Amino acid sequence: MKNTPLLKNFLILSLIIFLFSCSKVDQPENPKVAKLKLLPGFEAEHLFTPSDNDMGSWVSMAFDHKGRLITSDQYGALYRLEIPAIGSDSLTPKVERLNIRSSGSDSLLLMGHAQGLLYAFNSLYVMVNNRVDEEFPVESGLYRLQDSDNDDQYDQITLLKQLKGNGEHGPHSIILSPDGKSLYVVSGNHTDAPEMDAYRLPSNWQHDNLFPHLTDPRGHAASRKEPGGWIAKTDPEGKHWELISAGYRNPYDITFNRQGDLFTYDSDMEWDLGMPWYRPTRICHVTSGSEFGWRTGNAKWSPVYPDNLPPVLNIGQGSPTGVLHGKDSDFPGKYQDVVFAFDWSFGIIYGIHMKPDGASYVGEREEFLSGIPLPLTDGVFGPDGALYFMTGGRRLDSDLYRVYYNGEESTKIETPSLTEEHKLRLKLEEFHQSPNSEALDFAWEYLGHKDRFVQYAARIAVEHQPVAQYANKVLSEADPIKKIQGSLALARQGNQAHRDAILKGLVGIDFDKLSADDKVNLVRTIEVTLARFGAPSGVLKGQLGDYLIAQYPSDNDALNFTQSKVLAFLEVPGTIDKTLALLEAEVTSDASSMTGTATDGSDLILRNLQYGMSIAKTLSSVPPAQHTYYGMVLSDLGSGWTPELRERYFSWFKKALGYQAGHSYIGFINNARKRALAYVPKNKFDYYNELSGNALLTESGNDIAEAIRPEGPGRRWQSDDIESVVNSGLKGRNFENGKNMFIAANCKTCHTVAGEGGASGPDLTQLGTRFSPEDILKAIIEPSDVISDQYASSILILKNGQSVVGRIVSEEGSSYKVSQNPFAPDHLR
Repeated sequence: MKNTPLLKNFLILSLIIFLFSCSKVDQPENPKVAKLKLLPGFEAEHLFTPSDNDMGSWVSMAFDHKGRLITSDQYGALYRLEIPAIGSDSLTPKVERLNIRSSGSDSLLLMGHAQGLLYAFNSLYVMVNNRVDEEFPVESGLYRLQDSDNDDQYDQITLLKQLKGNGEHGPHSIILSPDGKSLYVVSGNHTDAPEMDAYRLPSNWQHDNLFPHLTDPRGHAASRKEPGGWIAKTDPEGKHWELISAGYRNPYDITFNRQGDLFTYDSDMEWDLGMPWYRPTRICHVTSGSEFGWRTGNAKWSPVYPDNLPPVLNIGQGSPTGVLHGKDSDFPGKYQDVVFAFDWSFGIIYGIHMKPDGASYVGEREEFLSGIPLPLTDGVFGPDGALYFMTGGRRLDSDLYRVYYNGEESTKIETPSLTEEHKLRLKLEEFHQSPNSEALDFAWEYLGHKDRFVQYAARIAVEHQPVAQYANKVLSEADPIKKIQGSLALARQGNQAHRDAILKGLVGIDFDKLSADDKVNLVRTIEVTLARFGAPSGVLKGQLGDYLIAQYPSDNDALNFTQSKVLAFLEVPGTIDKTLALLEAEVTSDASSMTGTATDGSDLILRNLQYGMSIAKTLSSVPPAQHTYYGMVLSDLGSGWTPELRERYFSWFKKALGYQAGHSYIGFINNARKRALAYVPKNKFDYYNELSGNALLTESGNDIAEAIRPEGPGRRWQSDDIESVVNSGLKGRNFENGKNMFIAANCKTCHTVAGEGGASGPDLTQLGTRFSPEDILKAIIEPSDVISDQYASSILILKNGQSVVGRIVSEEGSSYKVSQNPFAPDHLR
């Protein structure tokens, strides 16, 4: 990889990390603070370790009206802390477990398992996320705790809304609205959206995707349906609920900025890595009635589709947790207008600087704080303006920290004024409730607006009006852009009787005169119409097919993707030939969402080996996203095949099985392969089954069959076992089995024996002549104990705050070349 001028600004931090695990280095007095990478002027204090005090692993927090911090163990109780002031001689907080009893009763009602906490309206709001059992028989839902007798203990518990869902994709955070009058809550895609009193996003959501549907081959979220994760608003008593936004995978937290705009940090599906439907972790601007297109399996909507909104920033791989805004901080001015986003997997707090962009924003990320390891869970700004954050989750060791600013930068801030497009969007969003006689005339004009967020808000405003009031208006509209957007509204809110009129109107638009984006919007509107109402017959079907095939393919991947699945659904003649040509064409650009992210995947590999190795394997042999997409499209096309076309198509599957990607990649390819095989003549099944790579697969079909695989049961060896093993005389050793283990456990990826293997780690060929059996066993059991400088990795810190983790392979003056991927050590940064 080419060196950039930024590399000349490296300051090398002498924290050494082994390529596959952390080594021991000299640390200052408090290693928990020393491992944090802080920006200049910021200081950190370690306050408490709940896991060392039998208080579990903390995942949520909030300050109460007396400045005390309330926290929750992920699988346990609530705690209340009195925090010493910044710089105190003793930083140990006073901690009490909240023993919550019902008024007038001595019985203990345990309240905890909270993934969201908020103190407001003289109450503690608790979002319980729990699978009911005997130890904690409390249902998931939003609870309100109150102190009815003013003894500073909560004795009144009110369930405001029971929620059906639990676990890491269950109900999550609660925050206060900017006007201080309402609550906003967020839930992941394993939480059913309850019946609401009002819907800013119309509730007739559907699958709306003609891409041949496959659920995750490993079963994740296979039964979960739209709308996915959701965000809702309610009053302090929980009496009136309004859906604000949906279509997320698993956003854990939400936050408002100074202008009253809402943001969240949505998760990726890491098993989809390297596939065309993969969506990286991303910062989303949560506008009224917004939809972000999550659908299960391979059916996730493209962010370019007009019926959902794009993120303001794609981050990359990770596990989003806490989100908060700097408006309540005592940080320098530029950080008081930043969205702070926590990544649990890779231990990074991103600072997202939001720049107004029309009716929305464009985000620029900065690495505000990081550590290895640092499993971040939640954060909040305290009354002192400091950032309090926690690590833990999944029963990991948990810690509480405080970060404050002690530099010389000014804390004054100038909040940018709202753009005209922003004001217009807010005006349109006023019509996202009940029908309004003024809405249609006002919103219709803005269906043709060039700002995507304005255009989206206008269409949602139209959809909230009675269909009878705008159906004819859509069909008679002469402006092609308004006609496309109006037709999309009618397809989403109309019925079967509107189908043919919608399609006739769309094929009457001059395709060549549309912009690239509007071409995608037109074909997407056709797709939604067909997905909801089915294909037309007769002359109209032929006209529709002729209209689309004449424009296919183009030089636009997004347009080709959308056209290909619509053409396949309609079984238009010529679709197979043209799509096979795309399938076999050389790919000059990556159409997957792995590109264009703020964080380079290679920068994450060595921060967390559990997740980083999946990224490393994928980056070493990324499947072309375009080919995967077209291969899937053709899998459900039963007619139009010739023996020559089938030969080419099934040969592609075998090639596709040779790539590396997320854990579900092979299963997705195999399930598409099996679907395609269902259409071949019975007497040719065995031939095409073999041609397409069946022999390469395991029995489950979700993995490639390795020549050598680990066999169980395994054993967790300890250093204390070494003496007895050596004293036994090392009898019964099987050197062939040892060689197989070396291969099966991926040791050869980094180590060489007798000329075979990788070079990221030490050559082990003469190991037995240089080390004793005790030394070798010790190094196998505790590989991080002693690391050679030759094979260690360094953390390099750029002046822009970004950190790069990898092995320095060359240093020339102020330029460095860094290897970050043990599966592709020659790929250099």
